[in-house]
Amino acid sequence: MAIHERQVIEVQGVWKVFGERAEEALQAIWQDNLHKAEVLEQFGAVLAVRDVSFAVEKGEIFCIMGLSGSGKSTLVRHINRLIQPTHGQILVNGQDIGALSAAELRALRATQIGMVFQNMALLPHRTVRDNIAFALELRNTDPFTRHQSANTLLETVGLQGYGDSRPSKLSGGMQQRVGLARALAADPVILLMDEPFSALDPLIRRGLQDEFLSLSRTMDKTTVFITHDLDEAMRMGSRIGIMRDGEMVQIGTPEDIIIHPKDSYVADFVQGLSSLKLVFAHRIMEQPEIYEKNHGSVADADTWPQAHPKANLNSLVSLIVGQQCPIAIRADGKLAGIVTKDALLKGIQGQSP
Repeated sequence: MAIHERQVIEVQGVWKVFGERAEEALQAIWQDNLHKAEVLEQFGAVLAVRDVSFAVEKGEIFCIMGLSGSGKSTLVRHINRLIQPTHGQILVNGQDIGALSAAELRALRATQIGMVFQNMALLPHRTVRDNIAFALELRNTDPFTRHQSANTLLETVGLQGYGDSRPSKLSGGMQQRVGLARALAADPVILLMDEPFSALDPLIRRGLQDEFLSLSRTMDKTTVFITHDLDEAMRMGSRIGIMRDGEMVQIGTPEDIIIHPKDSYVADFVQGLSSLKLVFAHRIMEQPEIYEKNHGSVADADTWPQAHPKANLNSLVSLIVGQQCPIAIRADGKLAGIVTKDALLKGIQGQSP
């Protein structure tokens, strides 16, 4: 199957049923549209992932979030075939990983996919430097190159001077940095991150989020990031997929999900979440011709407060305080739209204009 040149990962109609009668259960699900509880009752099987499809583009951070038991961690383990789907297909750079031999799969994991878990499982008898270089050692990289690469990554993740320390001497946040550096050591195209920061204190967690976002922009990694924390998903994700009972309920940008929740389940998730930094001017602005029809001339737009279509609501509030006129939204020197106070208030409430 052809794949868009920017799509690094494509998940196509993936189902996962655990249990001795998994295939039989899957046939019954298709025939009778059974739900998770019914599958467990009738077949003693667990429906973990239900017909999930999505694609992740090059350089994107795709967050998958959901409550415990929603299937998010099971799903991400399909991408490097730690788990084999009961039905469906996963493509990595256009290659069907289900068709790979054991040797080809090992090579894929060693060279193209890095994984960062909540529990880093660092090797306690090895130094931090040797933990980072472990993936390169498995690839029979020479000791000098391993040492140099590890030192570079120590600096990248802010652990200069700790190369000769044992993991037990590091804080939880520092150990997470070692785990991230180890995943980056093989220079993978893809990073799979399963709740990597969830066990950390809030301040440390936020700091590591900031560092990872910066690294991601610099290194252009394609990332699937698993979390149960909506704030983290909204902060980290280029796009977010929300799961419930093995199904992917909605996929969209943080802005899309706040403004247009697909159902009451998603709406409950985002209720009370501030839109000030997640919704942008382009979402709430009126086209100049519509503004003129509804409100009047835009001839004085050059004298109004000016903003870019990607300005968030928080910055728009700062611009409009004390003003009687609306905000002119400009892109490439041209008037792209108008944001009125009413539209801004509706946006803050999570409403569409």
